[in-house]
Amino acid sequence: MSGQDPQAAPLPDRTTLARPLPPPPARLSRPALFLDLDGVLAPLAPTPEAVVPDPRRTAVLRAVLERLDGRVAIISGRTLAEVDRISEDAVRSASGVHGLERRSDDGTLVVGDAAPAVRTAIAAFHDFAADRPGMIVEDKVVSAGLHFRGAQDQAGAARDLAGRLAEDTGLSLQFGNLVAELKTPGTDKGTALTAFMAEAPFQGATPVMVGDDLTDEHGFEAATALGGFGVLVGPPRPTAARFGLKDVAAVLDWLDSLSVDPE
Repeated sequence: MSGQDPQAAPLPDRTTLARPLPPPPARLSRPALFLDLDGVLAPLAPTPEAVVPDPRRTAVLRAVLERLDGRVAIISGRTLAEVDRISEDAVRSASGVHGLERRSDDGTLVVGDAAPAVRTAIAAFHDFAADRPGMIVEDKVVSAGLHFRGAQDQAGAARDLAGRLAEDTGLSLQFGNLVAELKTPGTDKGTALTAFMAEAPFQGATPVMVGDDLTDEHGFEAATALGGFGVLVGPPRPTAARFGLKDVAAVLDWLDSLSVDPE
């Protein structure tokens, strides 16, 4: 790996105080890129459906996919259908709903079975949102999301409800950017990344996870464990990522300019 050597930096520690992180190297040797969607490839929006395709994003993804010989995957909390809609089918390898849906480069699709308790969570979220304008309930079949970007004064109550439901149902609780999600247990973005790294075309490459919120920490940790690193997008915070980028525009600029050592 040339340029700034990620191995020369100290190992990340999520217990340390938040600090500004250096930008990732502009030149890498046989990288495999794992990219979150919201807040990384696409700006955050008031509602999930408000995020739409963007010509530049699509072009950047297709170009970097070609330069890396297919070693690019989107790893998102959204469903695969939403990933494909927003990315305009630019990337074949993709994981949705925090690893519960995963499509390999050869088209093989693995979908986890939904825990019955997800329906309980959906019903409870709908009851909670009924008299709280701005709350959005997202039903992903294998998980239940409660978005409170439009009702931030109710954030504490929403988080409390999700915490109680997690204890009562055994569902896995994940907090993201102004969203609480209860999902079928057993997978996360780190397990998705690890599974991709065991398959073509990712085998033997250096994994780079680019993410912005707490659900991406599993991906940062998995990438580090496999000899790669994480890139945190957004303001500094305690993280397992080793490098940082300011925002979506900086991510697209980095992807567009990323050069790869000849193999």
